[in-house]
Amino acid sequence: MEGPVRPQSLMFTLLGIYVLGRDTALYSGSVIDVFARLGLSEEAVRSTLTRMVKRGLLERHRQGRKVYFGLTEHAAEVLEDGRRRIWETGAVNNGWDGTWTVVGFSLPDSRRSTRHDLRSQLVWAGFGLLQSGLWIAPGTKDVAGVLAPLELGDHVTVLTARAFKPTEAADLVRKAFDTEQVAGRYRAFLDRWDAGDPLPAAPDDLARQLLLHNDWLQLVRQDPHLPAEHLPDDWPAIRAEHVFHTLARLYEPRARKLADSVLDELPVRSGEGRPSYGGE
Repeated sequence: MEGPVRPQSLMFTLLGIYVLGRDTALYSGSVIDVFARLGLSEEAVRSTLTRMVKRGLLERHRQGRKVYFGLTEHAAEVLEDGRRRIWETGAVNNGWDGTWTVVGFSLPDSRRSTRHDLRSQLVWAGFGLLQSGLWIAPGTKDVAGVLAPLELGDHVTVLTARAFKPTEAADLVRKAFDTEQVAGRYRAFLDRWDAGDPLPAAPDDLARQLLLHNDWLQLVRQDPHLPAEHLPDDWPAIRAEHVFHTLARLYEPRARKLADSVLDELPVRSGEGRPSYGGE
């Protein structure tokens, strides 16, 4: 299998498919068995589970001598965001209404660290730098959750806007976003998955399912979801999304059967019934 495997991102993928939306927790030993299919050691898995507990993403449940791990509310919110990006938002923005969310800020040098954190959060939320201190993203973005922890006060302004001549929307896309970099990530996905027999070295469809979903989620989370009308006709996200959906449907039945046979689950308190990553 190609590329480094990040245990925490794969753990989120496993939990998104097999725990999100269900009142259940997974036995650590069975998680270790699943990840062994991906070449991850027991030590790496246990270390990842421990770190995620410390970060408030997982909570332990004990039954006899077994330790099970279930989602915290925060983790469920993170996974729900991933589910929406995969199955609802998607990779191709055909429904853009012409609006932009604009974030402008000016922070003193004494808050240089905050400025760095803000820029990182804006990139994660799909914004591009148009010019110094001015960031834009297509559509209407709710950035209150991004901005609130940074305590920016009057240092930040958030607006929705539309382009007017002589400014063209296509120019904004070109100036604020590195479209070639975004396209390159989709081409790399296609190089790996758009084949007659993707990942022949993977032991089974459960391993392929986890790797496929993990790769796709990393892609769509880095994609600013630019309006399709201002992108090339051969934009690789179009083909990549088709490949993802086709393979996800192909792997799901056998992967779920394997997961049912390997994963040891413990019923836990009632959740909110969120849907899982694993289907539309």
